[in-house]
Formats: sequence, C-alpha cells, structure tokens
Amino acid sequence: MRTVRRSALIDRPIPEPSALPRRAPLPAHHPEPVLDVVVPVYNEENDLEPCVRRLHAHLGETFPYAFRITIADNASTDATPRIAARLAAELPGTDWIRLAEKGRGRALHTAWSRSRAPVLAYLDVDLSTDLAALLPLVAPLISGHSDIAIGTRLARGSQVVRGPKREIISRCYNGLLRSTLAVRFSDAQCGFKAVRQDVAERLLPLVEDREWFFDTELLVIAERAGLRIHEVPVDWVDDPDSRVHILSTALADLRGMARLGRALAGGRLPLTALRRSHGDLDGELPAGLARQAVRFAAVGAASTLCYLLLYTLLRPATGAQAANGLALLASAIANTAANRRLTFGVRGRDGALRHQLKGLAAFMVGLALTSGSLAVLHHLAPGAGHRVELVTLIAANLAATLLRFLLFRAWVFPARRTTGSVSP
Repeated sequence: MRTVRRSALIDRPIPEPSALPRRAPLPAHHPEPVLDVVVPVYNEENDLEPCVRRLHAHLGETFPYAFRITIADNASTDATPRIAARLAAELPGTDWIRLAEKGRGRALHTAWSRSRAPVLAYLDVDLSTDLAALLPLVAPLISGHSDIAIGTRLARGSQVVRGPKREIISRCYNGLLRSTLAVRFSDAQCGFKAVRQDVAERLLPLVEDREWFFDTELLVIAERAGLRIHEVPVDWVDDPDSRVHILSTALADLRGMARLGRALAGGRLPLTALRRSHGDLDGELPAGLARQAVRFAAVGAASTLCYLLLYTLLRPATGAQAANGLALLASAIANTAANRRLTFGVRGRDGALRHQLKGLAAFMVGLALTSGSLAVLHHLAPGAGHRVELVTLIAANLAATLLRFLLFRAWVFPARRTTGSVSP
C-alpha cells in the first residue's frame, strides 16, 4: 500500500471542516473493537513477536472491551513482514498492513485513517513504556472526558531509566516547543499515545509530516484548536538499540516547527472549526478566568499608578518618550512579578527568568502602543499639554493591559488543560 504525500498544506488555506460534536462516553456493549493499538515497525524481526504476544496477552487479561492490534510495517527489508503475517494469522484480533515507504508518521496516518475503532492508539515495538499505563491512557477517551491522551516521561509521577544524552535531548526538545510554539503538554516524543477516532478523522488531513514530527504536529494543532489533551505519567526504560538518528531527526523537527509556526501564524489551519460544538464549557467562562481577571485588574491598577508616578517624575529630565519607556519598563517588571504570584499562583524561582522575558515581550507591545499614541498626539497636536498626554497614555495603557492579560494567560503563564499529571 502506498501513501501519497500532500504538498500544498503550507501554500493555501485548508477548507473548513464542520465542528466536532460534543464528547460522549462509548456504550458499555460495543459490537466492534473499541481500541485499535498500532505498532509501527521497520526491520524489527527480533522484537516484533515478543512485543505483540506480550501486548496481546496484556490486553486479553486487563482490557474490558474488544480490541485490535495492527502491525504497521514501514517497508521492512528483513523477516518482519513474514513474522507480522504469521502473528496476524495466529492471534485473534491481530491485523497487519505493509507500506511501500518508510516513516512512522506515514504508518500511523495510514493505520488510523483506515480503522473504524472509536479509540486509536500506538506504542513503540520496544515496549519501553510499561503496559500498565495503557488502560489509564485510553480510559479518558472511552469515557468521553478527553480527545487525546499521551504518556509523559517528564511528570513527577513518572519513573524513567535512560542515559543523560537522551534525557537532555528530550528536555531541550520539549523546552524548545514550549518557547517557540507555546505548547502546554509536557512530552511530545513519548511513543505512547491515543486519540478518539472522530478527532483523528478531522486532525489527520491537517498533519503534513509523515515521519518523527508527526506526533508533535498533531498535538500542537489539537491544542491550538482547544481539544482536551490528557497526560498519563509512565514508567519508561530506554531502549539501547534505538534506530532513531538523532541529528537528522533533530534537523527535521526544527524544519517542522518552522513550517508549523508559519502555518499557524498565517491562519492556514482551520482551528476554529475543530472546536467541539456544545462543549463542556459552553456559556461559561474558562476555569479561573473571572478570578484571574479581577486580580490582574487590581495589579494593573497599582502598576498604572506606579507608571504614572514614574513618568511624572522622569518627564522633566528625560523628555516624554524616554520617560514613557523607562516608567513602562520598571512597572512591567513589577507587574510580571506580581501577576506571577498573585494572579496565576506561580511560586518559587523555577521559570522566573523565562516568565520575566516573556513578560518583557508583552511589555514591548505596550511600549509600541503607548509610544505610538504619543507620537500620533504630538503629530496631530504639537502643543498638547501634560494633562492631554496623560489622558492619551491612560487610554493606550488600557488597550495594552487587555492585550497583556490575554498574552499572560495564553502564553506567559498558560494554565494546563491536561489532567492526570503534574508539570515537571
């Protein structure tokens, strides 16, 4: 079976799909397999059989619904296809497909696209992740609580055995995702994920990558669309015989981040149409929004008074523009620190520098608004007095404050939508 790579995703907008229906639990008696677990493989003649037999036995003993295991062969050149065919013949509920091209993302895209099981999952053939986490992974999808579930090795409840090299690379990768694409999920690379079939049906046409960046791209699009991602801490033991080529994979991931960032910035992905219709929070404010808005407003009022006082003191010595910039910078640093603790409940020094740097980025937006308002005022009314300047700055600061609150909530101090884990 050969899959065709779509080439124009970044060049033109994607047609808007209809909104997803409200999540609902699966019926207790489902006539077809509820779970389809895909095992993507390439030249895994040694690990394939013990993996599938162990997985099949585990599901038979612990999973309360009918299930299917799908072996997705990525154009293997060893005995993998013969072993896959034999396992499919011997083990009930086991299937296999063969692709003519390599690529883990291509294997998952193909297997998930053709499956009708309401819950789709995958795991790596090396079984680095303890299978005891499989039922907690898929339970929130079966119950209708979440749209996607991922295993995370970076939560406090996880127990991970791996070398420092892989540990550093993983943390750097996920840190880069948080800083560039502002993601909230903690571990994009763990080979242990599940998705509801109705969600996969909408997301898969939007995911361009067919290799290792596939997981990350799917998660970023899902999160930006407001879909609920559930995280499960896992026990994970590194496979010393990993086939991943770190340098080429890292370069491909960086290219994928840049491409996806451009698509998101250009509005070429139909995120709004992917949101749930009649969702769980229809007609309600997001959790904590009202309380955060009140506290942010109080901190903002104090910051504005501080800013106006500093501006008034500095203006005679430095001029209007310099006084505005210095006063806004000082009040922005204090504002970020106060909101960090009082509005968003972040304590301790961990991440403080990152939060301040992001807060300064939001400050630059405020500086552009206020400085621009002063420039426009002086252009239109060169003789405007000090009181007119203050009124103009107050109006500009109100607009900057609203924008800063949105940036703080969504980017600087994002609240996790994920459940079942704690941040690393």
